[in-house]
Amino acid sequence: MYNYRMIISYQFKLLPTKEQRQRMFRWLDMLRHAYNWMLADRFDWWEMNRCPINACPLVCSIAQPREQPGYYGQKRSLVSLKAEREWYKDVHADVLQDMVKRVDLAFTRFIKGDTEGNRSGKPRFKGKNRYRTFAYPRGEHDCIQGNRIELPKLGRIKLIQHRPIPDSFIIKRALMTQKADGWYVTISLEDVSVPDKATINIQPTEANSIGVDAGLEYFVACSNGTMVEPPKFYRKTEDKLAVLQAKRELRTKGSTSRRKLNQRIAKLHQRIARQRRQWHFELAGSLVDKAEVIFVEDLNVSNMTRRNKPKQDEEGNFLPNGQVAKSGRNKSFADAGISGFLNEILPYKAERAGRSVVKVNPRGTSQHCAICLNRVPKELSDRWHECSCGASMHRDLNSGILIKKVGLGVRLTIKRESCKREEKPALYPIGLV
Repeated sequence: MYNYRMIISYQFKLLPTKEQRQRMFRWLDMLRHAYNWMLADRFDWWEMNRCPINACPLVCSIAQPREQPGYYGQKRSLVSLKAEREWYKDVHADVLQDMVKRVDLAFTRFIKGDTEGNRSGKPRFKGKNRYRTFAYPRGEHDCIQGNRIELPKLGRIKLIQHRPIPDSFIIKRALMTQKADGWYVTISLEDVSVPDKATINIQPTEANSIGVDAGLEYFVACSNGTMVEPPKFYRKTEDKLAVLQAKRELRTKGSTSRRKLNQRIAKLHQRIARQRRQWHFELAGSLVDKAEVIFVEDLNVSNMTRRNKPKQDEEGNFLPNGQVAKSGRNKSFADAGISGFLNEILPYKAERAGRSVVKVNPRGTSQHCAICLNRVPKELSDRWHECSCGASMHRDLNSGILIKKVGLGVRLTIKRESCKREEKPALYPIGLV
């Protein structure tokens, strides 16, 4: 028997009083200090005790043997922490324990990796502006009454409830976040009677599917002829950001005027991110309405935005490697947000609507003709597709049509090009991933 459950999250803006804001800021500062201390304790043990005794050099300082700091051991240390520093008694116990969980999660991902074996980078110590959240891991079912939410030791905080809590959902967790324009609470809701991921079995056909090519000139180019240009929210605000950043550099570090300029810059970045995300959701909704199955490329944007390798001559002098032009293209990739749209927002909207998003291998989808399937080599600067079969269309539109055909099972013929031997045709299947 399977225990199905559906978890969704709602975020509301808080309107705390002056006393409540001061208390939450004080909590963040105390939690940040405890987080850094526990993380340093783990690093100390790891550096001094991780290797076996027979692998140590003969001349070295031997560390005092002690128990390895772990999740439960550091949770037990909270008792002595409150005894030595009585001001930590003001922080709710669940909030302190959630902080220990964050330390354990960050360190475990660095040492062992996640469930798929992917390791994260070395955890960093949190500066004053790097620790912005704390959580109540256990939420009360009736903590939201009207336009206020009641949280332990913080009292009743006014919030802007722009949407009602759905019936049959219970509150599991409350995450408090400090952003550029104020405080927010993210409520995790759970319904055990609804499956988290519904099983969607849709057989793709020519009529119920669509191919989508994502790019920079046209953010999406669909196989049905729809082509949407990116709005470039960051590029349109880049000059205003440059003016504010130039003013900030003229202010003394630590001054009130510099802090206010930092707040204005942060709010501007926040507005750009929200505009981009809202536009992504609207575009995903329009694509979901067009077809039941959406074929997209399985792109690895991180590889596409990787820095170019340096070039050197025989004397060791560095040569131009095209990184200046690539940096501008990388900024455009970040402004468009292609990875977040294809990997998060579009699958989320499709799943909520009972649709399916299928990723296909992108190999060859820009170097073949969508009509005759012959190979038509093109450089990145070539934005128009011309083929001997008579096909003439925009490069991105050709890729969108080809992505749909590949998703439906069409295989492309790729000829290997080599200057040392004759060209030999070879079939490379490009199917679903």
